[in-house]
Amino acid sequence: MMVVLITGSSGLESFIQLITVLLIFLFVLAVTYFTTRWIGKYQQGQQQHKNIQVLETTRLTNNKCLQIVKAGDAYLLIAVCKDSVTMLTKLEESSIKEMQAEHPVPGESFSDVLKKIKSQKAGRSQHVQNSKR
Repeated sequence: MMVVLITGSSGLESFIQLITVLLIFLFVLAVTYFTTRWIGKYQQGQQQHKNIQVLETTRLTNNKCLQIVKAGDAYLLIAVCKDSVTMLTKLEESSIKEMQAEHPVPGESFSDVLKKIKSQKAGRSQHVQNSKR
């Protein structure tokens, strides 16, 4: 009789501990989410009033990449290495492709972006299925 009481209370204690840990986890997750959003908005606000913008980056190796940079009204192609940055050439504004369709708009919600990706994948899978026939 005594063993059953100990086991019963132990099971209840385990359940309470599980609920407590779950609530702590959800609290930490919420704090992380809101902190990340706040930092993202803060950094976006800091970058909006700058004269220099990195438009695109392509990694060549682990420590070398090419970047298209807008500095004032000029567009530059630069090479960024581990210890140096080299301007390769100036680019004409007409030669820069707009990447607005590929990248999310700042006001666009995550669910809208996810729906676009799902529709693109659905279109690709339809194309693959049709080509197999």
